[in-house]
Amino acid sequence: MTAVQQSPPAGRPAPAAQPSPPARSGGGARPGAGGERPSGLARLLPRTVAARVRTLTALSLVLLVALLAVGWAAIANAREGVRVIGHDAGPQVVATGDLYFQLSDMDAQLADALLIGDAAGGGREQALARYDQDRRKAGDALLKAAKLADETTENNTARDLLDALARYERLAGQALLLDRQSPHASGPPSQKVVDLYRQATDLMKLDLLPKAYNLTLDNGTLVRHTYEDKRSAVLLGRTGVLATGLVLLAVLAGFQLFLARRFRRLLNVPLALATLGTLALVAAGSLMLTGQANHLRQAKEEGFDSILGLSRTRAISNSANADETRFLLDPGRADAYEQVYLSKSQTVLYLKAGNLTQYNAAVQKDLSFEPGRVKFLGFLGTEADRPVQSARQKAQLTDVMNRVLADYRKVQANDRRMRDLVDRGQRGEAVAARGAAAADFTRYDRSLQELVALHRKAFDEAVEDGDGGTSGWYAVLPAAGAVIAALVLAGVRPRLAEYRWSK
Repeated sequence: MTAVQQSPPAGRPAPAAQPSPPARSGGGARPGAGGERPSGLARLLPRTVAARVRTLTALSLVLLVALLAVGWAAIANAREGVRVIGHDAGPQVVATGDLYFQLSDMDAQLADALLIGDAAGGGREQALARYDQDRRKAGDALLKAAKLADETTENNTARDLLDALARYERLAGQALLLDRQSPHASGPPSQKVVDLYRQATDLMKLDLLPKAYNLTLDNGTLVRHTYEDKRSAVLLGRTGVLATGLVLLAVLAGFQLFLARRFRRLLNVPLALATLGTLALVAAGSLMLTGQANHLRQAKEEGFDSILGLSRTRAISNSANADETRFLLDPGRADAYEQVYLSKSQTVLYLKAGNLTQYNAAVQKDLSFEPGRVKFLGFLGTEADRPVQSARQKAQLTDVMNRVLADYRKVQANDRRMRDLVDRGQRGEAVAARGAAAADFTRYDRSLQELVALHRKAFDEAVEDGDGGTSGWYAVLPAAGAVIAALVLAGVRPRLAEYRWSK
């Protein structure tokens, strides 16, 4: 049955139309004019308070995880750099540098023993005792280098060195035996002895020393590449920690403001504590990574580089000193040994000179220096010009370096005196002068060793600080992350509960 609407009686007004009931809303008014749905990127943004709180919470936690990951990677790079430079390739380079010195000194002591002959009080037995000592130390250094070697080429080089060292010792033993069978006063031995020594010293110069240097060079390159890569990675990690940390702090601060405005709370205590904790973590992590980068720089530049350069200086100086003995021992090669002596001297301390006489005259001038004012080049010039951060260490290095230079001048003056005697035909007096000058060379070598000891101390301290600088951080990072995450969740949970209750 259909109801028919009747017209109102005459004289009565029609009833007013009732307004339509409002549409039911499930989560508050939707944004957009006239109730229109948002379009474009606006559709991706959260449109309810609860969704916004959850989004800010998730964003905070994601940034926190990113901060921890960046910090973890930077710490791993710092530890790897310290391991390679301070405990692996670095010590191997030092060991092979010592090997180079011991090998060159073996040949020098052999030449001394053959030149001294059977002269009473000439020091033949002392030279032979030092030869045996050098041989043992060279063997120990070679075994250490082989133990630290982690590549096939390094192991092969170490084995080749052992084989070449055995051949050298056989030739040296034959020369010493033949020399004892034909006694002579101080001066050149018989030609047969000289021929055997030539074979031995050629083997040393052309085979043993180049192989020893190759071991040093290979591992020195590894140290340099590791330093450059890992220090750059640590500094990049520090930048990442700062950038990620600042973004996280900005999000947490904005989160705090949003909650204060929306829920009319002056301060969200857990969220404020999370912000302070993040600030402390970012500041501490950045300072730690800055310190690690500095420790790597000190270990490499103020320690390792100087130790390696000064080890080469000692070895070349000792080899040049042996060339003086060879100059007297083997007159047939005297001109060659004199030219080689000049070349090695200029490698140690370079001054412009066309011959040995000019070089000696240049060395006898004032060689003293102050940091930042170096008058010469070569290994000693590089060492003198090396920047040092600590004022105390700079003063110590300046004092020892000036002693090295003063002792080097005496060594060169003694060389000039010896060659002048030879030029005047006084070879016996030249041999005696050569023996008397040994004390001055020993003093010069000790000054070099003192300089090495200062840099070795700096190296050891930097490595120790590098080892301790990251100690505990693998536990600090996850613990701090867990605490900050818990504080963020603790600050958000009551607000979400309040919002649900209000609905």
